[in-house]
Amino acid sequence: MKSIIGRKMGMTEVFASDGTMYPVTVIEVLPNTVVQKKTIEKDGYEALQIGYEDIKESRLNKPELAKFKKLGIAPKAHLYELKGDEIYGKNVGDTLTCDMFKAGDVVDVIGTTKGHGYTGTIKKYGNHIGPKAHGSGYHRQIGSLANNGRDNNRVIPGKTMSGHWGPEQATIQNVTVIESNPEKGYILVKGGVPGTKKAIVMIRSAILAQFGKPEVKPLHVAEKKGE
Repeated sequence: MKSIIGRKMGMTEVFASDGTMYPVTVIEVLPNTVVQKKTIEKDGYEALQIGYEDIKESRLNKPELAKFKKLGIAPKAHLYELKGDEIYGKNVGDTLTCDMFKAGDVVDVIGTTKGHGYTGTIKKYGNHIGPKAHGSGYHRQIGSLANNGRDNNRVIPGKTMSGHWGPEQATIQNVTVIESNPEKGYILVKGGVPGTKKAIVMIRSAILAQFGKPEVKPLHVAEKKGE
């Protein structure tokens, strides 16, 4: 298994040479620098701690800055742990790039969903709205909590109620990679992924892939004017 960190930039659509349209999410993937290598002997498990995106030294406190100076690595804004037998061979100071994934690969994308704050049941779960007449007195309320006469002194688990909606970690499984461009540092994946624009996401090899490598047709390359 292999994995890498990127930043969701938004959605667009691309076309194959035969006119097939793919709705895609653009994920910017800058080089992931290995900051620490965790071992079973010392930490109890194997993983790589990677740093993503450079940051000014003035934005870090002294212990954080000392860690990067000791390693001789430029300060990083984000630190994450990645697991995978295919990337564990990297050492401190090495980088991971998006060329590890190719068009047609099936991956999982992990991100944080959008935060909606405190919401009612109609917006959160799509419950029906009440009568809109002025005399009804019931428009967007939650409704009855009774159990049709059975054990009415309790609320059954799973009852839809108002409350906080997001942000929560979510995983979109079995997403197809449409294009991987290490020169420009981006990956195009088919469909949407969790999170707002500029949100950090993780791309990893699909764990529960139910099918073989899907066919991805070559993308159409527009000719530059004057050529």
